[in-house]
Amino acid sequence: MLAAESFWGSIASQLGGSRVDVQSIIVNPDTDPHSYEPTAEDAREIAESQMTIVNGIGYDEWASHLLAADSPEGREVLNVGQALGLSSGDNPHQWYSPASVKRVTAAIVADYRKLDPSAASYFAKRRETFERSGLARYHALIDEIRSRYAGVPVGYSESIFQPLGRSLRLKLLTPRSFAKAIAEGSEVTAADRRTVDSQARQRKIAVWVFNSQNVTPDVKRVNEIARSAGIPIVTVTETLQPASDSFQQWQVSQLQRLRQALHQATGR
Repeated sequence: MLAAESFWGSIASQLGGSRVDVQSIIVNPDTDPHSYEPTAEDAREIAESQMTIVNGIGYDEWASHLLAADSPEGREVLNVGQALGLSSGDNPHQWYSPASVKRVTAAIVADYRKLDPSAASYFAKRRETFERSGLARYHALIDEIRSRYAGVPVGYSESIFQPLGRSLRLKLLTPRSFAKAIAEGSEVTAADRRTVDSQARQRKIAVWVFNSQNVTPDVKRVNEIARSAGIPIVTVTETLQPASDSFQQWQVSQLQRLRQALHQATGR
């Protein structure tokens, strides 16, 4: 089984256990999945895989192109965006949505059952263990932050944080157009730049969250303004960091940092 990105690959590996050999193409935290240039080895591995997971939603077009170039009969392809009913223009960072993670987990297990029907009960048990035990701390932190800090105003550098921020019921003040522009590498408007700078200078946001793997001049400037204003700053990353972490270890670490920053900002 092959996953385009390690965040889905980590989940797939835990669900597959000893019945599935899972490999991920993008595992280096310094690699940008948006602009990744696949190798001949990547093409060969995709062509030979019985099952492939791609994120879709315009996030990893290179993977979809490789799949289209070779479509052997019987191969299962899980396009996360399609499985979630999303399309081009929607937020592609669905591994930051707890609800989407749950739905993708179910979709992975369903595909495993198609490929290996005799192990259906095994995969069902793997899913139960993953959701009840593996994700226990992840869900506990989400529930705690949601309960204690719902409505706290937060700024964020790009759209990667939107799904999680909404799930946590934080008040996301950054203009969506600013976050989208940073994520897509397009030009930030002067109006959005003024708004985000002002929110930090005037401390309208309690916490500033930024993707440390995508620090543009605009993000760097807001980081400096927030730091000068004494606003707690939290980093998130696009892919597993460190690469050796599981999906839940990575997410729990980030949630703990966010909880600490919210506590620092509010005293709650």
